[in-house]
Amino acid sequence: MNDEDREFEHSPLSGSFTRDDETVDVEIYRFAGTQDPWQLAVVHMSSGSTEWQERFATEQDAYCAFAEAVERDGIASFGATTTTRTMQ
Repeated sequence: MNDEDREFEHSPLSGSFTRDDETVDVEIYRFAGTQDPWQLAVVHMSSGSTEWQERFATEQDAYCAFAEAVERDGIASFGATTTTRTMQ
């Protein structure tokens, strides 16, 4: 089966996040029915998405990576352009 045809399982930690009048959608997901690592993407309503190259053992680890990026770079950093982040 090709990856485009597979279903995704979304974590309950996924959802909208608002700070400083900016809202993003946090998407934490993996292929349904697997124990694959979790993937993380943040979608800004008006300007694109940011995807992490790193995969996460738990959905909580993925959410922590998002929260750390918000604390370090601010929520507005997700509104710039479509990017790929590498965990630091």
